[in-house]
Amino acid sequence: MRDLVGSQNENLRHIELSLNITVHCRGNQLILTGNEKNVTIAQDVLNALWNKLEQNQDVGVQDIDAALRFSSKIIHDNKDECKSNDKQTTPYLDDKNIIKTRKKIVNARSPAQAKYIEQMRNKDMVFACGPGGTGKTYLGVAFAVMLFLEGKIDRMIFTRPAVEAGENLGFLPGDIKEKVDPYLRPIYDALFDVMHGDKVAAKIANGDIEIAPLAFMRGRTLKNAFVLLDEAQNTTSMQMKMFLTRMGEGTKMIITGDPSQIDLPDKTPSGLVEAQKILKGSQNISFINFTSKDVVRHKLVSEVIDAYSQYDQSKSR
Repeated sequence: MRDLVGSQNENLRHIELSLNITVHCRGNQLILTGNEKNVTIAQDVLNALWNKLEQNQDVGVQDIDAALRFSSKIIHDNKDECKSNDKQTTPYLDDKNIIKTRKKIVNARSPAQAKYIEQMRNKDMVFACGPGGTGKTYLGVAFAVMLFLEGKIDRMIFTRPAVEAGENLGFLPGDIKEKVDPYLRPIYDALFDVMHGDKVAAKIANGDIEIAPLAFMRGRTLKNAFVLLDEAQNTTSMQMKMFLTRMGEGTKMIITGDPSQIDLPDKTPSGLVEAQKILKGSQNISFINFTSKDVVRHKLVSEVIDAYSQYDQSKSR
């Protein structure tokens, strides 16, 4: 109960502020008062957090926000059946929404993230588009590590277009690793979060993990691998076609990007935007779209994204 309510009841206060309800803690009982719909959501969230604690996992504000996203969607989708019960109804901790690595367990923190994980399990090619901070890259990297540990793939390949250097990295100082690391840092960060540092270094050294700019994919056939193309909005049409046609047997390809953050020269069409239009009719390819509501960073990030979106819309009128 102490872990559930948080230090100085901070978890309960966060739920109260998020749902505009009142939570009274009396011994080992919690009494919820407020709008019926919001009380139902709060009960669902508290049950989810309790179940997570029973699995020996920590809970905090981020977990509350995640459970709120799931519960609010369920209540919204079933608004005619808004009834409280003593069981967890949110799929927040559903096994199919969890990525397990040896270092940590990664939970989907929004319904869109849960769908993303589901599609990575079921489809060999998945496009995940939306604003930064929605977990597109992080979940892709974590899922690759899980598949590798389960022996379902032979290697992990992570790539990004080095737009600022025009894919011509020769003028930068240092060896090839030093040249491209600034562009690939987010992938390294995700890897180190789900794997121990010595394991990452060892697997890079023996080729189990490859992190390289997109230009290095040309002419290859990628078999029995998990291949993630990040920042795909900065690919040209030719680069995207080149990448997609590298796919070999036993390979999963994940393509992530934010169409609102294209850094290509003016009048150069984005390969990501074009690929979505060309491939949208395929039943074998999945398209996941994230919004600002799926941002799992600081809550202000969602506000910033929405504000910029409204500003861009006002300029185009």
